[in-house]
Amino acid sequence: MECIELNNKIKVTDVHDLNLAQTLDCGQSFRWKPQADGSFHGVAYGKSVSVKLDKTDMYIENATADDFKNIWYSYFDFALDYRKIREEISTIHPVLNEAAKYAPGIRILRQEPFETLCTFIISQNNNIKRIKGIVERLCENFGTRLADGEYAFPTAETLATLSPDDLAPLRAGFRNRYIIDASQKVSSGDVNLNSCFTLDYEDARTELMKITGVGKKVADCTLLFGMHRIEAFPIDVWMKRAMEKLFPNMSGDDFGQYAGIAQQYIFHYSRMHPELFEK
Repeated sequence: MECIELNNKIKVTDVHDLNLAQTLDCGQSFRWKPQADGSFHGVAYGKSVSVKLDKTDMYIENATADDFKNIWYSYFDFALDYRKIREEISTIHPVLNEAAKYAPGIRILRQEPFETLCTFIISQNNNIKRIKGIVERLCENFGTRLADGEYAFPTAETLATLSPDDLAPLRAGFRNRYIIDASQKVSSGDVNLNSCFTLDYEDARTELMKITGVGKKVADCTLLFGMHRIEAFPIDVWMKRAMEKLFPNMSGDDFGQYAGIAQQYIFHYSRMHPELFEK
């Protein structure tokens, strides 16, 4: 893999096992928008960029080689060999083998932890379109405006000074109180997000569940998508249905150290094949 600087963008060569739609629009991140030309525009780590794939070449507009080294190489998890992982976990169960073959371009994004925590608090009892709208309004109202008119995700310190009523423009309902509680506990250090990268998994989950409104599902999603704890196996409505129908008598523990990657293959496969769950 090589990063080449061009005019206001970079070209990354030898990119494999990445499908932008499967990765950016599958419910693990909520700030990416598909464009007519097949690219995706989004904001992460305070950077507003457009990303496009042309076979094995990846183009990132409004980015430098330093940005790739410091942000995007990690963000797209390029250090991990997904092909090797797919081969390993596909032997666990025939349906997982099919799911991995169906969407081999899924990668687990390494997102900013506080943003991930907040977006999955917002995701509770919600659909992806509405989640994206709430997140966008949160950034527009309380995030830093970037040069191109987009907005960075607001910091915990900024949100901690607000009340749930201040978040009324988000139209997030009961979730406003949870967002403020998360912001206050993170900014004060009552909840240590950095510790969740290295704590024993159950202890990391318990740390996040100190926040009002954060149960196992939101904690697991935060650990998987914000701390790259790929042993996490979040269970939502789709996954509960998939496990009962397609993997009876199995749990997340049965998928091993790459359970979180398996979970994404299963989640996407299940959502794209509703006929599997028809009586």
